[in-house]
Amino acid sequence: MLMTTENGIRLSYQDHGDASPVLFLTGTGAPSSVWDLHQVPAFRAAGFRVITMDNRGIPPSDTGADGFTIDDLVADAAALIEHLGAAPCRVVGTSMGSYIAQELALARPELLDTVVLMAACGRSSLVQRVLAESEAELIERATELPRGYLAAVRALLNLGPATLTDDDLTADWLDLLEASGREGPGLRAQLLLSALPDRLQAYRGIEVPCHVVSFEYDLVAPPAAGRELAAAIPGATHRTIPGCGHFGYLENPEAVNRELIRLLRTESRARLEKTA
Repeated sequence: MLMTTENGIRLSYQDHGDASPVLFLTGTGAPSSVWDLHQVPAFRAAGFRVITMDNRGIPPSDTGADGFTIDDLVADAAALIEHLGAAPCRVVGTSMGSYIAQELALARPELLDTVVLMAACGRSSLVQRVLAESEAELIERATELPRGYLAAVRALLNLGPATLTDDDLTADWLDLLEASGREGPGLRAQLLLSALPDRLQAYRGIEVPCHVVSFEYDLVAPPAAGRELAAAIPGATHRTIPGCGHFGYLENPEAVNRELIRLLRTESRARLEKTA
């Protein structure tokens, strides 16, 4: 389904069910379909209305050929929640999707119920910034690297050791990563946004209940960065899922889904008890 914002931006989304809404926000370069195999059926079975969207930069949403900012992505998410009448909405983000959710919690807290931030941080390390900016430069230069090489680098950065030491499982991941490689101005813009400035002080102003979920072997947003983020957000909790890397929600979806559903249900019960 497509919607058009007041600024004329077309956003692609899927809306499953009619219960308590949860909006899922993807990471850099990822389409909304990454949630379809594991998260959509698990959350629908748990009684939630599941909303997924393709962030600006990922077709069939507008590619943002002229560039865009994190504020633009935040405005897109807010527009979708309002368009669907889904406020107050639970939001689950991963990686760049968590960055969007963090900023959304600051800018439009009235739209949110609870936020879960996976593979998240409040600032990028120097090597993370250099990597993101260099990948963006490769796209700008139209430099074509072997797709197998790019898939192998992404696997090393995003998967845990249990996956990488299993050649059969790794082969499946390499095929998937090679087939799903994306290029173009939208990905370049997202890469530049994924190099977070230091936002920790700003996040001390977040009033929406937040839960930070890290993955044990995440090289992009390691557990230490997740703990630092949770410490900055008033009242936030932190949990580390063992045995997986940056793609933990796909590597070990059963454990991740179980934790996310527990967090969202616990937060909802606590809110009901406060208003009773």
